[in-house]
Amino acid sequence: MTPPETPKDGFAAQGTRSPAVSVYVPDNSMNISDTARPEVITKRRDFLAAARARRQGTKGMMVQGRKRREDEPGGDVTRLGFTCSKKVGNAVARNRAKRRLREIARLILPSHGRPGWDYVLIGRADETARRPFEELKRDLIYALKKIHR
Repeated sequence: MTPPETPKDGFAAQGTRSPAVSVYVPDNSMNISDTARPEVITKRRDFLAAARARRQGTKGMMVQGRKRREDEPGGDVTRLGFTCSKKVGNAVARNRAKRRLREIARLILPSHGRPGWDYVLIGRADETARRPFEELKRDLIYALKKIHR
């Protein structure tokens, strides 16, 4: 299907595009470690195991972390889980809080996380969504240092 603003011959004049066309231009500054994603925890038993392990609360979130046993699957992969209870708010508020937690985890865990560990980030009511982003990053770094002691 052709968007209505596209010229009939299919070719736009130099420098113009129809609004439905998007062009992906890869950023050459990205490297493999920027695009690699840690494994996501989805099983309830893994969340429960993390809940029984070490935890550290901060103003913006609660972080649970546990070192996996040698006989557990996953090897040296860092695994992540995210959760927000209904105390955080409605679905929109919970999803916003989880998006912020995912982004800080993406930025901080490659340098401060450890392979073979499971981390669960839990959003806090009113704080996770409203706290300044730089402070959330500092909260996660602080919590990880305490958990790894």
